[in-house]
Amino acid sequence: MDAVGSQRAALIGVAEGGPMAMLFAATYPERTSALVLVNTFARLLRDADCGYGYPADRVPKALAGLEELWGTGGLLNLVAPSVAHDERFRRWYARYERLAMGPGAATAMFATMFEIDIRHVLPAIRVPTLILHRSRDRHIRVGHGRYLAEHIPGAKYVELPGEDHLFYVGDTETMLGEIEEFLTGTRSAPESDRVLATVLFTDIVGSTERAAALGDAGWRDLLGAHHEVVRRELERYRGREIDTTGDGFLATFDGPARAVRCTCAIGQAVRRLGIDVRAGLHTGEIEFVGERVAGIAVHMAARVAALAGPGEVLVSSTVKDLVAGSGLRFVERGMHALKGVPDEWRLFAVEH
Repeated sequence: MDAVGSQRAALIGVAEGGPMAMLFAATYPERTSALVLVNTFARLLRDADCGYGYPADRVPKALAGLEELWGTGGLLNLVAPSVAHDERFRRWYARYERLAMGPGAATAMFATMFEIDIRHVLPAIRVPTLILHRSRDRHIRVGHGRYLAEHIPGAKYVELPGEDHLFYVGDTETMLGEIEEFLTGTRSAPESDRVLATVLFTDIVGSTERAAALGDAGWRDLLGAHHEVVRRELERYRGREIDTTGDGFLATFDGPARAVRCTCAIGQAVRRLGIDVRAGLHTGEIEFVGERVAGIAVHMAARVAALAGPGEVLVSSTVKDLVAGSGLRFVERGMHALKGVPDEWRLFAVEH
């Protein structure tokens, strides 16, 4: 701070960076304008005062597992389960780990986390403090955030939904909004990103009856295989998974022809699992708000999908017109009123 001429700064301490930020704020309050703590802790190990902490006898096994998984992307199952299935993110994160340090250095660094205990420092923190913690964080459990809130005088505590430990995945807009409002007194309205996209909805035909016939374990296995197939085809055709709705998917594409071909490939692939999906596609302007999508095009695609028959890929006339010359063939399915959508729309089924 001296080197760049900064007299006071707002500190943000995340995970293992939190204890250092807390120690600085307690030691140099005149240099700290505010303190923001995200998914962090004062002591990580379990004891009588920290029943939600990590058991000491499990530390060696945890460190051995970390060393084995470092650089593979396997740690995402713990620190970012919402994107653990995203192969592109997994590859990026694995490379990020390898470029940061080797497995041995990573293990040594994480071992120091279990030696940290700054609980005695907390009452000495007298700067404005915001504590954010995700309620189902798998890596650093939410009890750590609650403990900080109870022991830092005047701290504001906000418990956020979600299970991701990494602050830059999941619902980042809410987290950033809390930080912005705490530091500035106001919160900006989330900026929307409007783009033209092809929206896909799918769902398994007769899922309720199939689940009842297979039982919980069998249905869970089949659903897992279905999800794996769909995600593989989405990656192959550069689709973007937006959400899973139990037995279905919501995805977007930047090209309608690829969207149609991907949907057909999904239908053929899941048929080998002994199931059929119905699917609907529409192209229109959508709005990205964080990781979610909104807009009339999303509603239209959902309504089109609801009209599709078993194994059928149904598209709006917009999609058909946009893929002219692509070699894709369609059969007209007539005019339809789509609930909540103005006018009637001509729909077409893709010929496989």
